[in-house]
Amino acid sequence: MQRKLTIAAIIIVCFIMQSTIFQVLSFASISPNLLIVVTASFGFMRGRKEGLFVGLFSGLLIDLFYGSYLGVYALIYVYIGYVNGCFKKFFYPDDVKLPMLLISASDLTCNLIIYFLLFFMRGQFHLPYYFLHIMLPELIYTILVTLILYFVILKINQKLEEIEKRSAAKFV
Repeated sequence: MQRKLTIAAIIIVCFIMQSTIFQVLSFASISPNLLIVVTASFGFMRGRKEGLFVGLFSGLLIDLFYGSYLGVYALIYVYIGYVNGCFKKFFYPDDVKLPMLLISASDLTCNLIIYFLLFFMRGQFHLPYYFLHIMLPELIYTILVTLILYFVILKINQKLEEIEKRSAAKFV
């Protein structure tokens, strides 16, 4: 129960930061996608199931507050969390290369899917412009923020696992 409440708090805090603080700190109206960082991080740290649920909750928050259609972002984030969960067996807390690569790929994939679902289908065929002016700057900004946020999420996850191990040892 403590894990679920902590993860919910992390998602809500990151959503609020993404919606407020990083909107003020945006460069050329581009802000980092903190919820991708959270979804991908919990996916490869904890597995497919937890990545899926974190993605669902994160995506629903975006859908409810900013989405044009309910469920689009939720579905995208669910897939991102699930796919990142497939890399759990390759996850090592000391190695930062895999998380950075997966978070970068997740952000780029999310933006490409959003482009094809929300822009391309409406006849707006400006992929090179969208890539250079929106996707790439957001990707770079998200990577820079990931360098800090990932380690915070990692420490919280390690603390939660330590608490879970201690409570499991009490019942054995």
